[in-house]
Amino acid sequence: MRRSPARWAALPSAPSSGPPEPARPTRSRAPGRGPEGARDRSRALGRGSGRPGNGRGPGSADRLAVDSAHPAGPGGVVDQTAQSPSSVGAGGAVDASSPQPPAPAPPAPVPAQTPGEADAPPPGNGIRRRLARLGTRAPTTPAALEPLLTAVRANHPRADTAVLERAYAVAEKAHRGQRRKSGDPYITHPVAVATILAELGMTPPTLAAALLHDTVEDTGYALAELRREFGDEVADLVDGVTKLDKVTYGDAAQAETVRKMVVAMAKDIRVLVIKLADRLHNARTWKFVPAASAEKKARETLEIYAPLAHRLGMNTIKWELEDLSFATLYPRMHEEVVRLVAERTPAREEYLATVREQVSADLRAAKIRATVSGRPKHYYSVYQKMIVRGHDFTDIYDLVGLRVLVDTVRDCYAVLGALHARWNPVPGRFKDYIAMPKFNMYQSLHTTVVGPEGKAVEIQIRTHDMHRRAEYGVAAHWKYKDAAVRGVGAGGKGNLEDMSWLRQLVDWQSETADPGEFLDSLRFEINAQEVFVFTPKGEVMGLPAGSTPVDFAYAVHTEVGHRTMGARVNGRLVPLESQLDNGDVVEIFTSRVEGAGPSRDWLTFVKSPRARNKIRAWFSKERREEAVEQGKDAIAKAMRKQHLPIQRLMSHEALVGLANEMRYADVSALYAAVGEGHVSAQSVVEKLVTALGGEEGATEDLAEATLPSPAVRRPRTGDPGVVVKGVDDVWVKLARCCTPVPGDPIVGFVTRGAGVSVHREDCGNVVGLRAEPDRIVEVEWDVSSASVFLVQIQVEALDRSRLLSDVTRVLSDSHVNILSAQVTTSRDRVALSRFTFEMADATHLGHVINAVRRVDGVFDAYRVTGSRQA
Repeated sequence: MRRSPARWAALPSAPSSGPPEPARPTRSRAPGRGPEGARDRSRALGRGSGRPGNGRGPGSADRLAVDSAHPAGPGGVVDQTAQSPSSVGAGGAVDASSPQPPAPAPPAPVPAQTPGEADAPPPGNGIRRRLARLGTRAPTTPAALEPLLTAVRANHPRADTAVLERAYAVAEKAHRGQRRKSGDPYITHPVAVATILAELGMTPPTLAAALLHDTVEDTGYALAELRREFGDEVADLVDGVTKLDKVTYGDAAQAETVRKMVVAMAKDIRVLVIKLADRLHNARTWKFVPAASAEKKARETLEIYAPLAHRLGMNTIKWELEDLSFATLYPRMHEEVVRLVAERTPAREEYLATVREQVSADLRAAKIRATVSGRPKHYYSVYQKMIVRGHDFTDIYDLVGLRVLVDTVRDCYAVLGALHARWNPVPGRFKDYIAMPKFNMYQSLHTTVVGPEGKAVEIQIRTHDMHRRAEYGVAAHWKYKDAAVRGVGAGGKGNLEDMSWLRQLVDWQSETADPGEFLDSLRFEINAQEVFVFTPKGEVMGLPAGSTPVDFAYAVHTEVGHRTMGARVNGRLVPLESQLDNGDVVEIFTSRVEGAGPSRDWLTFVKSPRARNKIRAWFSKERREEAVEQGKDAIAKAMRKQHLPIQRLMSHEALVGLANEMRYADVSALYAAVGEGHVSAQSVVEKLVTALGGEEGATEDLAEATLPSPAVRRPRTGDPGVVVKGVDDVWVKLARCCTPVPGDPIVGFVTRGAGVSVHREDCGNVVGLRAEPDRIVEVEWDVSSASVFLVQIQVEALDRSRLLSDVTRVLSDSHVNILSAQVTTSRDRVALSRFTFEMADATHLGHVINAVRRVDGVFDAYRVTGSRQA
């Protein structure tokens, strides 16, 4: 079959099986003209379909293809005669038996040279000159950067590495002349840190920050300049790492550093990832550091950095940090463990191969595609089991570990069934972390079976994605997950909402004033074992082992914890100090009493740092409120002893001025200082008297106050109107939870450092107080003209305009001093209003309530106490 001239010209040439045909004179198109010439020109310039290759520019594959298709003659001239005249058969195969079509020569991919063009430069010369230049051009990438770039390309083939080359150039220049303790140029350290991160799969912005992480701290390179050259993302990461390095380590300093670390983690978790890689490379060079310094850093690594790596799921980092720290702190024990492992390795590997082959055969028979491999034993984990758990080395190392990786979650459970069908499982050793993931997003099935020869075999079963997450932890967010799926934004920050423990750490550092206390909480939390329990709705919650229903309540919500009064576990009522076990269903009963709070006794049995810190914070706040009341009453008593005008001296304007003069934030802080004993009440009274013009001014005010006046007596603060039977000169205060007034049955409770607190006998808090009968005292009303009482009333009414105005007008007409008002409206247009006011005559309360009930639209009005409506 004959081909058309155009089709023949477009097909590639092939080696000829016969003698070459002499070149025929043709009239060729000028290079670059016409459709075929344009295509050839674009190929010659490298604009073909070839992709950029390693070390070659775009289109280099096409340029090589052009020259190989048209061998050059002497002087670089393309020899057109080298092309075979044979035609091409179907599928591009050469058909040597086909006759040559006697058609005029069509335009060839490379123009042929005619006798009249002898002086023109051959078109093949330009192509070959470019190729020659590419082959002899010196590489622009520094050799020290090649391992890093190789690791980047392995995980992110399409990543733009230009920013890494720029970052390396800046870092190398900044650190030029600096050396490590090992004697190596300092630049080797940031490059090594960046390479560790690249192997974990981190992206170029993070790697650039790793290359630059010491420049701001150790060189003259300013953060502002770095931000200008590399942008906010890289600058913020470098700034975060720099802040972590500025504190000198010691007990208090270490605690503050860890606090800053947690704050930095909250802003961008990559700050800690860089810090961990930095610590890992430093740990690899501890042999060049003085022994005392190396041991200090190794202990710090075991306490803080390795557990944090574990919490982030970065087990590859964690294991190496632990082994390096182990070798530094306990070199002889490390050598002994290494020797024991080396002795047992051959026999163990032989047994492992047998087990692996049996497992693989079973999975092939079940048509499950899986990868079966052994699990490495790490020296520090062997040491921990020997020392901490008291196991013999033979028991530890002879325990064979196997890992099975499959494609889907369904396959995980299918593998489990196949293995349990072959070998008997060991009771109590199965754990399903797929259904209930660990705190660091770890998922896997764990089981232990009795394998060949009666030896125990530990088996982990998980998908490939779960395995990558188990190895790389948070780094897997950048290495393996699509941005849209995993919530990686434009800045590359991972969505770490699954890591609830990180949010807890951020809460603790803001709530805990003492850095040492925070560090203790952190050490406990990151090293604690977990127990998994269920809410009544079936939600899974992870708590530290040994946790109680109180820990569970605070894990649900702070207010639930504060108001806890009982618990039911698996349908049975249990004491609050009962320890929870895996799988327990926990239900919490809460108090509806206003002002309900935790008990100090809870601090003796709660396990979680969250619960402990919340309880302490509540009592700290309560102590301050008590100190404010105590200070206010102490000042009032001091004034009464001197017969001074309390209302005039304790006016808001006078107290604000005195608080500013004494450099307190506000009047409450001044009262608290008096109540806590930092300032005497007498000194405050003297300053207030001086501000009024001294003794004469105070005397004039007193004279005015003693004149008879028809004006309504205004309530005054200070005297609670209650005395303790058989005891004189005891500070007494009325409890705010039930606000007793004269006529109410009352009981006294001796507080710690805050006098006697007076409650109604039916107050909800009295039930708990009676558990300490030695602190219950008898009290009675002793109302004087100076007594003032707090009262709360609730008003229920139809929501309408001017309702609040009408109720407050009635209260004002009843001559009560309104302190606060709270109004809420429900969907059914019922307005609930709660008013707190002072009154001197408790017998007048009934008249006030009746007057409010007569307001248009009011359904009911009643007094609010700690236990019931009155």
